Amino acid sequence: MPHDREFDLVLLGATGFTGGLTAEYLARHAPEDLRWAIAGRNLARVDIVRRDLAARIDERFETLPMIEADSFDYESLAAMALRSKVVISTVGPYINYGENLVKACAQTGTDYADLTGEPEFVDTMYLRYHDVAVHHGARLVHCCGFDSVPHDLGVLFTVGQLPEGAPISIDGVVHSNGTFSAGTFHSAITGFSRAKQTLSAAKARKAKEIRPTDRRARSVSGRIHKVAQGWIVPLPTIDPMVVARSARALARYGPDFTYSHYARFTHLPTALGAGAGVGAAIGLAQIKPVKEAMLRRFNPGSGPSQSRRAKSTFDVTFTGRGGAKTVRTRVSGGDPGYDETAKMLAESGLCLALDPLPVLAGQLTPAVAMGQHLIDRLVQADMRFEVLSS
Repeated sequence: MPHDREFDLVLLGATGFTGGLTAEYLARHAPEDLRWAIAGRNLARVDIVRRDLAARIDERFETLPMIEADSFDYESLAAMALRSKVVISTVGPYINYGENLVKACAQTGTDYADLTGEPEFVDTMYLRYHDVAVHHGARLVHCCGFDSVPHDLGVLFTVGQLPEGAPISIDGVVHSNGTFSAGTFHSAITGFSRAKQTLSAAKARKAKEIRPTDRRARSVSGRIHKVAQGWIVPLPTIDPMVVARSARALARYGPDFTYSHYARFTHLPTALGAGAGVGAAIGLAQIKPVKEAMLRRFNPGSGPSQSRRAKSTFDVTFTGRGGAKTVRTRVSGGDPGYDETAKMLAESGLCLALDPLPVLAGQLTPAVAMGQHLIDRLVQADMRFEVLSS
C-alpha cells in the first residue's frame, strides 16, 4: 500500500446518479481527516457536485479537491491514480468505460474498487491486469455494490457459523422490492448483446487461473421449487461466480464447497414472467437498433426519488449445511440499487484505504480482500448480518 500519496481515496464518476450518492455518503460518514477528492471528465459538472455537498452537508466541502479525468484518456487516469491510495469508480457499463482505469491502478500500485456486475469485464480484467497488479502490489476489487457484496460477505458470514474441515453447501435466496438502477440496466443489456465475448473471456480465464488441487469450490445451478414464502428461481448473475472465487481462495470454506443462488417470488406466474422477460431482453439485445432503443429508455445519470428509495429494501437469506449442522442467516438493508450500493462502494473504498487488511495483491473478491473488516463497517452503517437459526 503506498503511504506517500496525496489522497487516501478518489471517487471517479461523482457527477452520475450513483456517483453523486456515493459522494454524499462519503461527505456524511467518512472520517473528517480523510484526504479525498472527486473526479470526472467535466470539472464544471464536478464542481456542481462539490457545491451541492457544501450547501447541504458542510461548507468545508467548498474546497473539496477536484480532479479532471476521462475514462478514454489513460494518461489522465494514471496521473489521478498516482495521487491516491485508492480509486473507486461508478462509471459503467464498465466493459465500455472501465478498462483504462483498471490498467492505470494496476500499473501504479493503486487499490481499485467498482460496482460492476459484468462477467466479461471482470474476466477480461483478470486476464490482462491480474499479474500486473500482483507485480505492483495493487488490489483490484470488482463487484463492490449489490453485485456482489451482500452475497459474497453473506456466504463468508454463514461459513463462519459452520464447522471447520467439513464439506459445506449453501443456498442464497434474494428478495427485494427495490427498482434496478439505470446503470445496471445498461450493463445488463450490453452484457446480453455480448454473449460470445462473455463466454470466450470465461473460457480463457478458466484456462489461465490456478485453482486449488486439494479441495473443490464451485457454484451449482439449482431448480425452481416452492418454499413457504413462495417460489425460488435460479438467479444466473455474477454473484455465484464471485462466491466460488472466494471459496477457492479461502481454505475456511472447507474441502468441498458448493453454492446455489436464487431469487424469491411470491407467485409462480411472476417468477415465470420475470424469466421470460429476461429471455426476451437477451434475444432483443442481439439486434443492434433494438438494443440501442432499449438503452435510450433509461438514462444512467437519473434514478428514483429519495422517497421511492426509502421504501425499498432487500434481504438475502442463506441456508448453510456443514458436518451435522444446518444454519440460516440473513443479510438485509435498504434500497439495494442506489442507496445501499453507494454505501457498499464507499465503505469498500474506506476499508481498502484505512483498515489493517491482509497483504494481498491482484484481482480479489470483496470477501478475500476485505472480509470481516468490511462486514464490521457495513454493520456499523446499519446493514444487518444476523443468524436466524443454528
